Amino acid sequence: MTPPPPDGSELPAQRPTEPATPVRTRVVLAEIAAPRHGGDPADPAAVQDVLLRGLVRAQLALALRLAVVVLVGLGSLPLLFSLAPSFGEVRIAGFRLPWLLLGFLAYPFLIGVGVAFVRLADRNETDFAALQRREHRLSAALHRDAGGDRR
Repeated sequence: MTPPPPDGSELPAQRPTEPATPVRTRVVLAEIAAPRHGGDPADPAAVQDVLLRGLVRAQLALALRLAVVVLVGLGSLPLLFSLAPSFGEVRIAGFRLPWLLLGFLAYPFLIGVGVAFVRLADRNETDFAALQRREHRLSAALHRDAGGDRR
């Protein structure tokens, strides 16, 4: 044991060193994201972001709609043949109807849906490009008018 210091004060008790606990930080994603309101509504980056999100949503909606068309169109055929077996016995050009529909005619149907998807997706992108050009002209006009007279 060590003797007390001559001035009569006690040494503080030494505790074993403990690892420092990390400070916890709460991250709220809404605070990190760009503000949705209160910012400059004519900010080209914000407008571009909104337009791009609209394009992605339109493309997703189109894909989901056409997926439903394929699922209903092709998925209902086995159900039809199991519920009404008389349709399965129909012969056309020597082929039974299920083989004809599911084995041969399904492929042109899928190709047609694919062509429709490409055309409609292209139309969505064309509309997006037109909105971009319109927004660009509008923001250029606003910036040009900001320096001069507004009437």
